[in-house]
Amino acid sequence: MDAPPATEDCRPYLRVGSLMAAAGLHVPEVLASDLGRGFLLMSDLGKHTYLDVITAHVESPDRLYRDAIAALVAWQRASKRGILPDYDSSLLKRELRLFLDWYLGRHLNVILTADDQAVIWGAFDDLTASIGSQPRVFVHRDYMVRNLMVSNPNPGIIDFQDAMWGPISYDPICLMKDAFVSWPSSRVDEWLAQYHGAASKSRLPIPRWSEFRRDCDLAGLQRHLKVLGVFARICYRDGKTQYLKDAPRFVRYVMQVVRHYPELSALQKAFERYVLPSVERE
Repeated sequence: MDAPPATEDCRPYLRVGSLMAAAGLHVPEVLASDLGRGFLLMSDLGKHTYLDVITAHVESPDRLYRDAIAALVAWQRASKRGILPDYDSSLLKRELRLFLDWYLGRHLNVILTADDQAVIWGAFDDLTASIGSQPRVFVHRDYMVRNLMVSNPNPGIIDFQDAMWGPISYDPICLMKDAFVSWPSSRVDEWLAQYHGAASKSRLPIPRWSEFRRDCDLAGLQRHLKVLGVFARICYRDGKTQYLKDAPRFVRYVMQVVRHYPELSALQKAFERYVLPSVERE
């Protein structure tokens, strides 16, 4: 790893990596470090991500997801309050603002009326309050197939430096409704039920299935709105245009949720007015 100290800090990576290793997870072993110059020498977890082998139809996704669920439960079982930063409502709202500023504002050139802004932010307040009431555990925050390596033991886990103390449903829905591969709703529910059963058996603070499934939808909604904003920011600020090609996937994820919950009707109407017409033209 080459992380120039002026722009990068290796210490969160080292701290989270040590927590994951202590929990029995397969993460890169740090063989040598020079934090003053931002260098880490690490073991290699292999060449193939889950995404590589799934899209190439090399591996059964059921086996891969079973291993990923087991690793996630082990990570959550190691959770202790006060060790990682809190994924609190203020951060959740800052992430949602990325959607308004970068996806709606910059990408779609939408100028919201004051009334629309008030309605949308009211929905965001309710959404973040609901997410904030969920049981808290260690959260990877990007637990998806591009950050899971096919390895022995499986999976190898990377890109964990932004881990926090947050809602228990966040990583499961991040895994099942991925940024770069989509699955039928029936398969998502099947894998979420597998996770729910494993988490319950491990005595994690997991609510009953119906409540947990709703929690997943709400945490996923926040994440997918954030990702739309992040992808737009990467495009216009950093010149990386390829990420916005996956934006329609996230619009579909959002619509699947907002149409299902009457209390999210304000977001549904905003998407139907401002977002869907643009997506249909792309």
